[in-house]
Amino acid sequence: MFDLDKWQEIFATIRKNKLRTALTAFSVMWGIFMLVVLLGASQGLQNGVEGMFGRNATNSLVVYTGKTTVAYKGMKPGRVIQLKTEDYDLVNRVIDGIEYASARYMVWSAEVTYKNEFNTYPIRAVNPDHQYIEKSSIMHGRFLNEADINTKRKVAVIGKDVAKDLFPDSESIGEFINVFGIPFKVIGVFDDIGSEQEIRYIYIPLPVGQQIFGAGNNINMFLVTTGNLPLPVTISMADEIETLLKNKFTVSPEDQSAIEVRNNNEEFKNITDIMKAIKLFVWVIGLFTIIAGIVGVSNIMSIVVKERTKEIGIRKAIGATPWSVVSLIIQEAIFITGIAGYVGLVLGVLTIEGLSNALGDQPMFRNPQVDFNVAIFTLIILVVAGGFAGLFPSLRAARIKPVEALKDE
Repeated sequence: MFDLDKWQEIFATIRKNKLRTALTAFSVMWGIFMLVVLLGASQGLQNGVEGMFGRNATNSLVVYTGKTTVAYKGMKPGRVIQLKTEDYDLVNRVIDGIEYASARYMVWSAEVTYKNEFNTYPIRAVNPDHQYIEKSSIMHGRFLNEADINTKRKVAVIGKDVAKDLFPDSESIGEFINVFGIPFKVIGVFDDIGSEQEIRYIYIPLPVGQQIFGAGNNINMFLVTTGNLPLPVTISMADEIETLLKNKFTVSPEDQSAIEVRNNNEEFKNITDIMKAIKLFVWVIGLFTIIAGIVGVSNIMSIVVKERTKEIGIRKAIGATPWSVVSLIIQEAIFITGIAGYVGLVLGVLTIEGLSNALGDQPMFRNPQVDFNVAIFTLIILVVAGGFAGLFPSLRAARIKPVEALKDE
C-alpha cells in the first residue's frame, strides 16, 4: 500500500543530505554504466569476429599449398606443390564425413563487358557446393549445378554489385556477358553477407575456368565442410587430409608450408572461447563495480540510522512497529539504487549508440548493443541488491530501544 507520509519523509531526508545522496547514487550509476558499456563493446567485438567468420561456413576445412621447406626422401626443398582436380577428387573419395566440397581456381582481375558497360572483376571457377561453403544467397535465377560442370556450359553467376555495374537499367538473367571476349550466359545473381568484396565476384563452372584461363587441371585450393561433426573429429579429418596429400606429393610430415589444412572449426571454437572469457571478465568487473556501489549505499544507510537514532526511538515510543522502521530504510535504499541504476542504464545505452554511430560499419566492431533482457535483469538485480543494502541498517534501527535512543548523544 502506498504511504504518502513515508515517501515525504524519504524525500525530506534526501533533500537534507543532497551531496551525500548524490555521491552514493553516482557510485551505483557508474557501476551499471560501466557494465552496460563493457557488455555492449564486447558484443560489438563478437559481432565483428562472427561477421568475418560468416563469410564462409565455420564448419569448413580449407586446403592450401605452397613451397616445400624441408628435404625429404631425396627431394630438395623449394618445390612448388600444385594442387590438381585429381587431388580434390582423391580427398572426396577417401575421406569420410565430408558434407559439401568444392575446388577453386581463381583469376583476380578479368575484363568483363556487356554492350557498352565494362569493368574488371575477380573470377572464381568452382563446383556447385561452393554456394553453401561461401554462404552465397541467390537473389535471382540459380547457382551452378552438376550439369553445368559435366557439359562445360559457359554460364556465370554474378554478384549483386556486378549486376548493378553491368545492368543498371535492365535484368541480367539470360543476358550474355563477355569474359576476356568469351560469352557467358548469366544464370543467377547472388548476395553475400560476409563482405562487400564478395559481391563483386563472378562464379563460373570449374572445368570451363580451367580451360579458358589455360590452367589445365590446376586448382588454387579446395574446401570441404564437416557438417555437425564434433571438433575432435574435424581435427582428425584435417590430419587425415594433410597426411594423404603429403604422402602423394612426397612432402615431409614436419613441413608446415608445403601443404596446409586450415580448420575453421578449430579457429571458430578458439575465437568463441576467447569471446566467452571476455564477457565473463566484463561481468566480473561490472558486478564488482556495482557491489562497491551497493556497499556504499549500505554504509550511507548505516550513517542515516545513526543520525536518526533519537527520531527512530521517538517513533517507536509512540507506537511505530519494527516493520515500519525497516520498510522506511529499505525503501530509501531501493529508491536511491533504482534511480541511479536506471540513469546508468540509459547513459550506457546512449553511449553505446553514439559509439556505434561514430565507428560506423567496422569489420572488427559491428553493431555494439546490449541485450534488452540482460539490461532489465541487471537493473532488477541492482534494485534487489539495494534492498539488501538497506536491510542490515534497517534491522539495526528496528532493534533500537526507545529509552536508549532518547539518551543517545
